[in-house]
Amino acid sequence: MQLSPPYSPSHSVLRHFFARKCFEALAVLSLPACVFAQGTPAAIPPPPVTEASPYKVIWETPSKDAYGTMPLGNGEVGLNAWIDELGDLKFYIARIDSIDENGRLLKVGSVRVRVGEADVRRTAASFRQLLDTKRGVLEAEYGTGDEKVSLRLWVDANRPVIVVEAKTAKPVLATAHAELWRKTREKLSTYECSDLDNDSPYDRRKFPVETLIEPDTILKNQAGQIGWFHLNQRSESYQRTAAVQGTDDFPRENPILHRIFGAIVRCEHPNRIDDTTLQSKKNTTHSFEIAATTLHPSSEREWLADATRILDSTKQIPLTERQAKHEAWWNEFWSRSWIHFSQNKKAQNKVSGRIFVDGKELTPRDNSNSGQSQDASIMTRAYTLQRYVTACAGRGRYAIKYNGSLFTVPEKGKPLDADFRKWGPGYWFQNTREMYFSMPASGDFEMMQPFFSMYFDILELCKYWTKKYLGHGGAFYPECILFWGDVFLETYGYTPWDKRKEKLQVSGYHKYEWVGGLEIANMMLEYYEYTGDEKFLNEKAIPFTKEILTFFDQHYSVNANGRLVMTPAQAVETWWDCTNPMPEVAGLHSVVQKMQQLPENLLSAELKQFTAALKEKLPPIPTMTSRGGKLMLAPGERFAKKKNSENPELYAVFPFRLISYEKPNLEWGLEALKRRQDRGFLGWRQDELFMAYLGLANEARDGLLKRAKKKHPPSRFPVFWGPNYDWTPDQCHGGVLTKGVQSLVMQCDGKRIDLFPAFPADWDCDFKLHAPYQTVIEGKLIGGKISSLKVTPKEREKDVRILIGKDTGR
Repeated sequence: MQLSPPYSPSHSVLRHFFARKCFEALAVLSLPACVFAQGTPAAIPPPPVTEASPYKVIWETPSKDAYGTMPLGNGEVGLNAWIDELGDLKFYIARIDSIDENGRLLKVGSVRVRVGEADVRRTAASFRQLLDTKRGVLEAEYGTGDEKVSLRLWVDANRPVIVVEAKTAKPVLATAHAELWRKTREKLSTYECSDLDNDSPYDRRKFPVETLIEPDTILKNQAGQIGWFHLNQRSESYQRTAAVQGTDDFPRENPILHRIFGAIVRCEHPNRIDDTTLQSKKNTTHSFEIAATTLHPSSEREWLADATRILDSTKQIPLTERQAKHEAWWNEFWSRSWIHFSQNKKAQNKVSGRIFVDGKELTPRDNSNSGQSQDASIMTRAYTLQRYVTACAGRGRYAIKYNGSLFTVPEKGKPLDADFRKWGPGYWFQNTREMYFSMPASGDFEMMQPFFSMYFDILELCKYWTKKYLGHGGAFYPECILFWGDVFLETYGYTPWDKRKEKLQVSGYHKYEWVGGLEIANMMLEYYEYTGDEKFLNEKAIPFTKEILTFFDQHYSVNANGRLVMTPAQAVETWWDCTNPMPEVAGLHSVVQKMQQLPENLLSAELKQFTAALKEKLPPIPTMTSRGGKLMLAPGERFAKKKNSENPELYAVFPFRLISYEKPNLEWGLEALKRRQDRGFLGWRQDELFMAYLGLANEARDGLLKRAKKKHPPSRFPVFWGPNYDWTPDQCHGGVLTKGVQSLVMQCDGKRIDLFPAFPADWDCDFKLHAPYQTVIEGKLIGGKISSLKVTPKEREKDVRILIGKDTGR
């Protein structure tokens, strides 16, 4: 089981026309139709919130379709669950490692549980459905009198087992039916193969080979249980990418072949109706348990034995004990960190101070008091529920998928099932990183391991192709990779590497985009700053960082002044023709600085000498003069051919934090923010982060509020964002939100801890966050003053600064 992995998961390849289409489709969305109830205190609880609890979502009506799903998960197994108008509990089952022969991340399957007879009158008479994120459970109750039904659904936090419990007023039958859609071999839909906005790796226009979807296998003659699995018996997707890119002679295990995933379903007193239907005999209580597992490489016999072992061993532990340990995990998760906002009482009945959005002061009409008192609650709810969604999918074998995570559902009006996700099966680094920026401050360190491991595990492959393509040492990380490391063929190109002059990928969107390796190194070193984990530092962070820095040192020449001249280069996807692009330059400065700040005994003499020499070679941070005659951050020393809509000049502000409210040259960042060509508060855009790190409290808060209110219109769950640039639920959108919210409350640099560096004056706050050097900060801000503050360990109190009201960015 990979819930606690022994080792450890981009900006989309946006065509300029696709970006325009997304912007044209945007609209301000109304608040979701859901009710929030008061939270239930846990054993070691976060403080109670004074307004409606962000931890509970309650619906008073059943759902019409899969757009009415609530997410559940244990970090490895995820569910989209809903109760339909007949009273049937339905849920999709997903895993981050249920990957088919084409490299696509598939659902494991779907199950419908029916208790008693289907009858729309029961849900019409009375209905209440609750998702309690504090306990990681869905509970529902509907019907009256003898027709009353109570349901409970949860995914065991400590094993890959789904539990369905039912209670009824009178004895009834209950059935679990496997609803599978991969029944026969089929061609991948034309839409998925050729949609221009999908950037499909199965595009028949470029690689005219039909992509075939293989059927699941239903288990036959299973006494007392039902089940199914999907076994990969071919692996053309892996073989094609390896052959074209020249990595087929790199020693590694085939990541696709003989991968098997599926589920088996059991219940008390079973009556097996057929191969897909299991009935629990007539009673007032029923319990179904489902093991959803993946093995690789494996066989049908080994997989079935493993799934059987899991359910057999689970059955030996009383359900109440398992439930208690499950809820204990969620209790610990919520107790390690929280942020609760509330409206300052002094400002509650009047319009608070000047409100800015994107540098523009709102008019009195825009800045009305209507609904303003709810904004703090909306932000708290968005932050809390997004963190819950991340926890439901963050402890598996691979990184979280930015384009839907584990919670995709079919799209209405198109020939797409729940397996579809726009932008396909791969990982764009610039998108994937978004979900991980906030994890150190929330103390969710175990969830960072799949991210680090997925990228660290391909380090040798990256070194291999760096030598093969470019003829020197070190490693570069392409932006777009499949989970095993190879680049998507539609990005790399379909002509074999040895039959082309240029060995790098053909797509200009990422050809020279190499900031990803620097960002991973930066995040690894930051992880060490927070945890003090020397084993991780020595075994992963330092070896990884050394190879990334070696690449830049050996790949580029120096000028007469001994400075690197990075060209050909590009500034992320936006500027395709650059010299010394800001992302790479800022990344090198940040990573080298972090390496030199490591304890003396943890860095070899050779590496100290290398980083010192490299520091002397680094070009300065690129700047330019604005039209207003002020100096500002620039996308590069030289930049041309704008093709996308990012703001690479602001990478010096975030993620690399070389320019911020408390550092020299703040005005460079402020002017760059003011003059940026592209802006918005959705998807992977990071405007609120730039604002917060530049100390612009009102702008950052109001941008985050815009983000918190942009839910996917058809989806019922309040933090299913998107599709934006990607797919629903859009995890880039939520990742920027969680990091942005944290940045209002706390920002750290080295040993210094700044509290409320970009905090709105009309809000109060109750928080617990983690800081570098194994520090935990817990406090309350009421009426602009700290009412309580606890710093652990106590000796770190001297490093804390309270900046509320300091107007840091003005």
